[in-house]
Amino acid sequence: MSFTKTTEQDSKYNNLEDMSINEIITSINNEDKLVPLAVEKSLPQIEKVIAQVVLKLKKGGRLFYLGAGTSGRLGILDASECPPTFGVSQDLVIGLIAGGDKAIRKAVENAEDSIKQGWQDLVDYNISQNDIVIGIAASGTTPYVIHALEMCNKNNITTSCITCNKNSPLSETSNFPIEIIVGPEFVTGSSRMKAGTAQKLVLNMITTASMIQLGKVKGNKMVDMQLSNNKLVKRGIKMIMTELNINETKAQELLFKYKSVRQSIINGRQ
Repeated sequence: MSFTKTTEQDSKYNNLEDMSINEIITSINNEDKLVPLAVEKSLPQIEKVIAQVVLKLKKGGRLFYLGAGTSGRLGILDASECPPTFGVSQDLVIGLIAGGDKAIRKAVENAEDSIKQGWQDLVDYNISQNDIVIGIAASGTTPYVIHALEMCNKNNITTSCITCNKNSPLSETSNFPIEIIVGPEFVTGSSRMKAGTAQKLVLNMITTASMIQLGKVKGNKMVDMQLSNNKLVKRGIKMIMTELNINETKAQELLFKYKSVRQSIINGRQ
């Protein structure tokens, strides 16, 4: 198949340095509006991946995100938000980035070009056929990600990817590819922009839909969220008040006793 790196094509805008602030942000906003439409076109691909994630997690497996640079950071962000939002173990959704944890804040030279480190990072977590690995790379050509997925395939580990180029090497490597074609960036090649936004939207869908399917949401509420600050405690009390039709004092007593919105609701009904 032919492969064109649309993420590297020239911006539709030129002489950016001559634009006013209003012209710059209006142009960026106009480009950003295209991202949800691009995601919409790929909903069938996204649905297939989520079905695989749910299947693996229900069987006791884990979801791994693997990426470099912005893509890696987005995967780590999504993984890190699952425990506080849905009350799951930190070992259920795991984000890995080329160059290790230090690369979260500072770029690590040549880390994404390694053809061995991605697989080694997964091996360090005792990756197995119970798990699913989603490689994230806007370009679809990152060696760290591609070679890790190749090794996963050899070891019968389910693979997926999120990329922003059609028919990329990464897509060809993945069992269940997701391709979000957002086109050239406002600043040529700056894939932290539209491509990064597209990746974040897809990651939101994957974990949110998966956790709903796993029963981590009741109605439309995060009943298993961690009560890690006053804002979330107040939110939890309000959920209990609404669900049990009781006053704030009683809801607060239940929450402080059971330390869980879900358990407060269950026990409050007894």
